Amino acid sequence: MQPEILDYDRIGINYLSHRQPDPRLAKAILAALGDSQRIINVGAGTGSYEPNNRSVIAVEPSREMIQQRGKSKAPTVIASAEQLPFMDESFDASLAILTIHHWLDWQAGLREMWRVTRDRMVILTWDSTHPGFWLVQDYFPDILDCDRKIFPTIPEIESVLGTINIQIVPIPHDCTDGFLGAYWRRPSAYLDAEVRLSISSFSRIAHIQSRLDRLQADLESGTWAAKNAEMLKLEQLDIGYRLVICSKT
Repeated sequence: MQPEILDYDRIGINYLSHRQPDPRLAKAILAALGDSQRIINVGAGTGSYEPNNRSVIAVEPSREMIQQRGKSKAPTVIASAEQLPFMDESFDASLAILTIHHWLDWQAGLREMWRVTRDRMVILTWDSTHPGFWLVQDYFPDILDCDRKIFPTIPEIESVLGTINIQIVPIPHDCTDGFLGAYWRRPSAYLDAEVRLSISSFSRIAHIQSRLDRLQADLESGTWAAKNAEMLKLEQLDIGYRLVICSKT
């Protein structure tokens, strides 16, 4: 399935309100980058997880997202992942954070990242063979169905890049980066329209309100808490997010 190209100039408004980089995820990403000094961040959005002590060039097609980057962020080139306007091996490392499922042609985008990279590629993505978590299992299975079609599997990524290293990225219960799985222990957050506006998955589905009403009813009755009692004891949870690291050297 080719992904629907979402209009981030529309849905990206106020994106920063709920999408602040989480320091624990940032630590894992920085470690994966190693000592790479010159980095390209592809599908960079508002600049989350760009190391501030390295030389970074961001690539982002949405002007709305670029406007939210702030003056302290890395310089940005308006371009797509599939056509990076740089010479071969221009960067020590390339970075792609929760973005490859938005690309029109993720294979072409990965090949372009490979082309402009000298040392390593670091990709944060979601493993589409993972069962997901309660939100998509019990209330929004259409999100799970959609995501499984637009996120490449780990073997599919490997078929493009060759040998890769996979690291599980457990999501902390108080994750500050409000992507789909960030609120796994804070279910009432999904009832907030502003929160959902910062989660692209909700832009891909219809008939949302009836499912939100059911979630709210389950929260008020205690049904949700009873069903998820064991999960509520956890500090972090593996819900399918993965760091993919590919070394060229």
